[in-house]
Amino acid sequence: MSKFEKKKVMLRYFSIAVVLTLICLAVVVKAGVIMTADKGYWDKVAKRQKRDSLLLKPTRGNILSSDGQLMASSLPEYKIYFDFQSIDKRDTALLHKMDTLWHDKLDSLCLGLHELFPERTAEEFKRHLQEGRQKPVYSKATGKTTTGSRHWLIWPRRIDYNKLCAVKQLPYINAGRFKSGFHLDTLNIRVRPFGSLAQRTVGDLYFGKDTARFGLELSFDSILRGTTGLKRYQKVLNKTIEQVVAPAIDGADIVTTIDVEMQDLAERAVVDELKEIGGEMGVAIVMEVKTGDVKAIVNMERGTDGTYAERVNRAISYRCEPGSVFKVASFLVALDDGVVDTSYVIHTGCGILDMHGRAMKDHNWRRGGYQDINVARALEVSSNIGVSHVIDHFYGSNPTRYVEGLYRIGIHEDLKLPIVGYQPPVIRMPDTKTTNRALYWSKTTLPWMSIGYETQIAPINTLAFYNAIANDGKMMRPRFVKSVMKEGQVIRVFEPEVIKQQIAKPKTIETMQTILEHVVSQGLGRKAGKGLPFKVAGKTGTAQVADQYGGYHSGVTRYWLSFAGYFPADNPRYSCIVCLKKTGLPASGGGMSGVVFHNIAEGIMAHNVKMRVEDARDSLSLLVPEVKSGNLLAADYVLSCLDVKTSGGWGGSYSEGNPVWGHATRQADDVALAKTPDEAGLMPDLTDMGARDVVFMLEKMGVRVKLTGTGRVKSQSIPYGRPLQPGMTCEVTLK
Repeated sequence: MSKFEKKKVMLRYFSIAVVLTLICLAVVVKAGVIMTADKGYWDKVAKRQKRDSLLLKPTRGNILSSDGQLMASSLPEYKIYFDFQSIDKRDTALLHKMDTLWHDKLDSLCLGLHELFPERTAEEFKRHLQEGRQKPVYSKATGKTTTGSRHWLIWPRRIDYNKLCAVKQLPYINAGRFKSGFHLDTLNIRVRPFGSLAQRTVGDLYFGKDTARFGLELSFDSILRGTTGLKRYQKVLNKTIEQVVAPAIDGADIVTTIDVEMQDLAERAVVDELKEIGGEMGVAIVMEVKTGDVKAIVNMERGTDGTYAERVNRAISYRCEPGSVFKVASFLVALDDGVVDTSYVIHTGCGILDMHGRAMKDHNWRRGGYQDINVARALEVSSNIGVSHVIDHFYGSNPTRYVEGLYRIGIHEDLKLPIVGYQPPVIRMPDTKTTNRALYWSKTTLPWMSIGYETQIAPINTLAFYNAIANDGKMMRPRFVKSVMKEGQVIRVFEPEVIKQQIAKPKTIETMQTILEHVVSQGLGRKAGKGLPFKVAGKTGTAQVADQYGGYHSGVTRYWLSFAGYFPADNPRYSCIVCLKKTGLPASGGGMSGVVFHNIAEGIMAHNVKMRVEDARDSLSLLVPEVKSGNLLAADYVLSCLDVKTSGGWGGSYSEGNPVWGHATRQADDVALAKTPDEAGLMPDLTDMGARDVVFMLEKMGVRVKLTGTGRVKSQSIPYGRPLQPGMTCEVTLK
C-alpha cells in the first residue's frame, strides 16, 4: 500500500479553492458592471422582449352612503392607438390585403372619427394617421429603421366605453386587433356622483392611478382595491391563445354612515354663514347619539379666489384650544368629584379677578360683570371667572387630580379613527421640571386650562364628549363605515363600539343635561334653539387662537367660534358641533356657530318628519263631514265626490241648541241628513257657516242679509231660535 502524500493532496485542494474564488470574484464583478455601467443598455433590451404574461387589474370597490347611494365608483376610460407594424412582414398576402383595405377605407375611417370627435375634421384625422403610418422608427436592437409607429395615439383624450364601442365598428378598425393594429390602454377613473360632497372624508385617488390619496379611500384601500390577476399568452400553430392563470378579484364595497341629505344640508349651512361673517374656515359634524354614526362631516376653507371648498379634514386633524365648550368638561369633573353642586355660589365681582398675577375677565366685564352666581348660572352665561375660580380653588393644591378627572370623563380619549390624519387630544399632566416652555406647568396653567386654553383638542373629540352626555354617559367611538359588501352580500359588519360605559355618575350626567338645556333656553346659546319646535341643549365657545407664528397679539385677533350640543334635548337623537374661524370682531360662538347649529338641527328634524296623511289625522274627529244648512245641491255634490251615500229627507232638526244641518255619519253606507230649519220658521244658528250658504238660506226664508268681514260667521244680529217674519234684516259678522 502506498503512503498517503499529504503535501500533494493539500496543494491540489488549495489550487481548486483559488480557482473557484477567482471565478466567484469574476461573477460578482460582472454582475456589478451589469447593474451599474450597463444598466441602461439591459433595461432597453428588457423592454424589447415580448411579454408572455399580463397583469389583470381588478375593479375598485364602491363607496356607498348609509342608504346605499353611490358616493364613489370606478369607471373605465380608454386611450386608443394604432400599431402600424402589427402584421409580420413575412406574411405578404395579409400585408398586401391590409394595405389595400387601408387605402380603400381611410376616408371612411376619418369621416367616422370626425363624427365621433367633431373637434377635429376628417382631413385633420387623415393627415394625423398618415403621419403615424409613415413615421420612421429606429430599432437599436437590429440597427435598422422601419416605417410606421407602433403606438400612435388616435385621439389625445380618454374616451368612455360607449365611444370605444363606436370606434371599434369603424371601417378598417373592425378588421380586428392583430390585423388593423388597433389597441388601447384601459384606465380606471374614480367618479363621485355627488361631486365634492364630503370629499375629504370619502377620499380620492391620484389622477390616472389606482393609488389612494386620503380619506376612506386610503384607510380602506386594501378592501377596495381587490386582488390583481394574471393572464398568459401561448403561441400554438401560429395562433396566440390567451389563458387566465389567476382571475382578478374585484374589490369589495364599503357602506359609510354618511347621510347624503344631511351632508348637503350641513355644507350649505356652514358655507352660508362663512360668507355672511367673512370666515376663513368652517367645520361641522353631525353624529347619531346612540350609535356614534357620523352622518355628516364638513371641512370648508376659503381659497385664494375667495371660494370655499374642502381641502383638509380639519374636523379630525385641527387641534386647537377649544375655548368655552371645554368648561362643561371642567364642571363635569367638579360635579362628579362632589367638590361642588349647582347651588354653590361664586363671587365673580365686577367681571375681573386676579388669578395668580394675571387678570381673568368675563366677556361682560365692561358692563359690571355677573356679581354672585351659582355653578349652573356660570355655565349658562359662560363665566370665565366662575369656572376658573371653582377649579383653581378646589384643585389648585392638587392639579393632577383635575387632569386625571379629565382623562376619566373621556375628553382626552384617543378615538383611533379609521381615517388617516386624525390627531388625538393633548391635555398635559402637571410638570414643573421640564425645560420645554410649552409643557411647563405654572400657577396660571390650571385656571386657564379650565376655560379651554392650554389644551389641544380636535372638534371630533369635543363632539364625542358631548355625545356621551346626550347618551346618558355612554361614550361611543365615532363610526364612519358600517359594513363591507361584496356582490350585494354583507361580508363584514362594523358594530357600534363603546369606548367608555359611563364617563360620570348618572346623577352628574342628568344635572349636566339640565344645565345644557338652560344654556340654550336662558343663556348665551339662545340662537341655537330659537323658534324650534323641539328642545336643544348645548354650549357656546369663543376663543382667541394663535396666528401662523404661534402668537396671539401680532395684529388683528383671530377667533375660534364653536357650539356643541344635541337635539332634541328631551330625547337626544343627534349631536352636533359647529366651529368657525374668523379674524376680527364681531365674534360670537352663540351668535354665529349657534346659528349654523340651529339651521342644521331644523333641517334634519324637518327631514325626519313623517309626511303621511295617516299621521296628520285626528283620531277623535268625524271621518264624515258635518253638513250644515245651506245649498243642499252643493252639499250633496261634495258628499258624492267623497263616496258618501246619502238617504232620507231634508228637514229641520236641532240638537243641544245647534241645528244639526246634516251631521252626516256613515252607517251601513247611508247618511241621515237633518231637515232644513226654515220649515220650522225659526232663526237657525249661522255660526261657522260660509257667506254663500248664509245668503242662500236666509233669502230663501225672506230675510235680508247684511254681511260684514270675510271668512266664516262669528255672530248674528237675530239670535238663534227667534221666530222669523218676511222683511226682517239680519246683520252677520264674518271673521
